[in-house]
Amino acid sequence: MILYLARRLAGVAGVLFAISAITFTIFYVLPSDPAAAACGKSCSPERLELVRHYMGLDQPVWRQFGDFLTGIFSGRTLGEGPHALHCGFPCFGYSYENSVPVWDLLMDRLPVSVSLAVGASALWLLLGLGAGVTAALRKDTLVDRTLMVGAVAAASMPVYFTSVMLIYGVIRIAGLLPYPTYTDFTADPLDWASNLILPWLALALLYAAMYARQSRSSMIEAMAEPYIRTARAKGMPERTVIVKHGLRSGMTPILTLFGMDLGGLLAGAVITESIFGLPGVGRLFYDGLVRSDQPVILGVTLLAAFFIVIANLVVDLLYALVDPRVRY
Repeated sequence: MILYLARRLAGVAGVLFAISAITFTIFYVLPSDPAAAACGKSCSPERLELVRHYMGLDQPVWRQFGDFLTGIFSGRTLGEGPHALHCGFPCFGYSYENSVPVWDLLMDRLPVSVSLAVGASALWLLLGLGAGVTAALRKDTLVDRTLMVGAVAAASMPVYFTSVMLIYGVIRIAGLLPYPTYTDFTADPLDWASNLILPWLALALLYAAMYARQSRSSMIEAMAEPYIRTARAKGMPERTVIVKHGLRSGMTPILTLFGMDLGGLLAGAVITESIFGLPGVGRLFYDGLVRSDQPVILGVTLLAAFFIVIANLVVDLLYALVDPRVRY
């Protein structure tokens, strides 16, 4: 198991390095000029050259990328002289639009995105797996058809449409909830949950529909396996057969989906955060695109890649615990 973990960690390091190189190339080497964005529209050619030197963009590409990687692990100093800026560990760059290191911006917005991702994922697992397993156990009945028609309908609705309908119906017409504003969990857990319930629902309805269809097909396939018939022939209670044998095998594909979806959502849900006005990482990414704030866009991209790669690593380790054959 230790050797398997070591191989997976080496693979994670290689993937993150490759993603860093690709994203750095896209944002700093291709025609768009970070110095021009930082300098402004009325920037003179002389001042633009000074800004390029200040940002280190006049250095060779390999040197720029090396400085960027060094900054992530040990921090770096941007510029020189009395106007030098120190970007502490870990330095993902400096947002000249906000006059703040990118890492500080990410850490300020990350609790919002984590709250949104964790709550929504718990809700869509509860709804999706419940609907999928129920439909599988009542295959070809009215219950099965009703649940699957509902899942298809929910999956066909874009998240922005669901979000707007929830705001209009629950807040403006019914007046059951206030318009969402983020409250820290440690300050008031009840207010934290009441302000996030609508964004949770908007995301959960979409994901739950996909999980319901996947879990139904996986569960039907698992319940048709010979070992299920053997367990029943031994006289095991039906609940034990379903939970201990059917769910354990049928939910394995769900584990892969959940790791990918949660990893991606931890780095921000751009549409949902924008519609509900939540100051998360996704909203930060959108604002960075609007302002052409390339250090912020690069930082969010690397954070998203980190979460997805780590989520895949966790899934692989869980697979190794469930099925030792994957270690070799």
